[in-house]
Amino acid sequence: MSHTIREKSKLLSRVRRIRGQVEALERALDAEKGCAVILHQIAAVRGAINGLMVEVLEEHVRTHIVDPAISSDAERTQGANELIAVLRSYLK
Repeated sequence: MSHTIREKSKLLSRVRRIRGQVEALERALDAEKGCAVILHQIAAVRGAINGLMVEVLEEHVRTHIVDPAISSDAERTQGANELIAVLRSYLK
């Protein structure tokens, strides 16, 4: 079972909170709030997204790379390659 399925309800709760933050940002922009308010909301959204990413990345490493139950080097390498690809994309 994938760790994203195992942690589905927790991850979905985080995504829903992020959606609420993005909607609040949209309302602030629509209401022409000051740039300081907008910047704080953008920072909050970014922090929430980063927190979600860290949580999923950590579980990916634990489940697909360092888990002692993984006996195949090919499986471990695949997990590492997936992680590298995501990090390259995320850090662009």
